[in-house]
Amino acid sequence: MAERLLFITLGFLLTEFFSYAAHRWLFHGILWKIHSTHHKPRKGILEMNDIFSLAFALISILLMFASNSLLSSIGLGIAIYGLVYFIVHDAFTHRRFFPFRSKNKILLTIRAAHQRHHQSVEKKGLEPFGLLIFNYKKFARKN
Repeated sequence: MAERLLFITLGFLLTEFFSYAAHRWLFHGILWKIHSTHHKPRKGILEMNDIFSLAFALISILLMFASNSLLSSIGLGIAIYGLVYFIVHDAFTHRRFFPFRSKNKILLTIRAAHQRHHQSVEKKGLEPFGLLIFNYKKFARKN
C-alpha cells in the first residue's frame, strides 16, 4: 500500500514538472496556434487548448488500466493532478464550467501568479508556466 501511495504521489508531482515544461517549451512554442486560444477571450464554453486536457486524460486512463500496478498508480496520480488542475485552473482561476470564489490565500496566490502569465497574449509567455510550482513569495496576497 505504501508503495502504491508513493507512485500515486510520484505521478502527481511528475505531472506538474511535465506540465511546466510542456507549457513553456511546447505550448508557447510549436503548439502555440492551439494554446493561443487559452490566452484570448473565449468564444463559447470550449477552446482549442482543451485538446491538451483530453490528451493528458487519455494518457492517465490508459495507464490506470495497465495491468502493471506501478503504471496504474502513476496513472491515478496523473488523474488526481488533472482534477486539481480542473478545480484550481479552470473553475477557480478562469471561472469556467462551475466557477467558485474563495478567500483561501494559497488559491488566491495561485490565481495571481496565473493572471501574471496571462498579462500577455503573445507567444513569448510570462512566468509562471506551472500551476503549483512557482515563487509563492513573489505573488503572495497580503490581505
